[in-house]
Amino acid sequence: MKTNKIIYWVTTGLMCALMLMSASMYFMNTEEIQKAFLGWGYPAYIVIPLAIAKILGIVAILTKKSTLLKEWAYAGFFFDMVLAAVAHLDAGDGQYIGAIGGIVLLVVSRFYENKIIA
Repeated sequence: MKTNKIIYWVTTGLMCALMLMSASMYFMNTEEIQKAFLGWGYPAYIVIPLAIAKILGIVAILTKKSTLLKEWAYAGFFFDMVLAAVAHLDAGDGQYIGAIGGIVLLVVSRFYENKIIA
């Protein structure tokens, strides 16, 4: 049981750190990120709302106040990282590794959350 909790908290912490780093980058380099989003075919106006959603998702996962919100946060992070991986693969910039790593962290975190609850 202790090993499961350690795996859960390490993967969850790393995943949340990755999302926080991403959100802070969106706030600090908004214009640069907007140009990248436009290049990938996504609208530029989505950058700040996406950064806010990432922060709210981190809060939902770490506080565990609402199971429904936590599940939506995991789902949102999953779709965000899949779309990021595809966008980076399409752009050919080699930055898809972070998104794929995030997907792995998310899946492991979610899997071990079920183990420590049961």
